[in-house]
Amino acid sequence: MLGLLRLAVVLLIGLTVIYWALVFYFRAGEKDRLEREWAETQPPLPEETFVRNGLRDYQGSLRRKLLWAVYIIPISAICTLIYYVNYA
Repeated sequence: MLGLLRLAVVLLIGLTVIYWALVFYFRAGEKDRLEREWAETQPPLPEETFVRNGLRDYQGSLRRKLLWAVYIIPISAICTLIYYVNYA
C-alpha cells in the first residue's frame, strides 16, 4: 500500500509539472498567433487590448480543457493496469 501511495505522489507531481509546461507553451503560442493576427489585420483596438481579449477567450477553449487529459488518461490507465494485474 505504501508503494502505491509513493507512486501516486510522484505521478501527480510529474503530471502537474507536465500540465503547467503545456499550459505555458499553448498560451505563448496563442499569444504569438494573436499578435500576428493583429499585425496582419490592424483592427481598431490597441494590440495589448486585442491580445488580452483573445487570451481571455482562449481560457475557455477546447484546447485548454483537453489539457486535463494529462491527468485523466495516465491515471485511468494505471488504475486499469493495477486492476487487471491484481484481479484478472
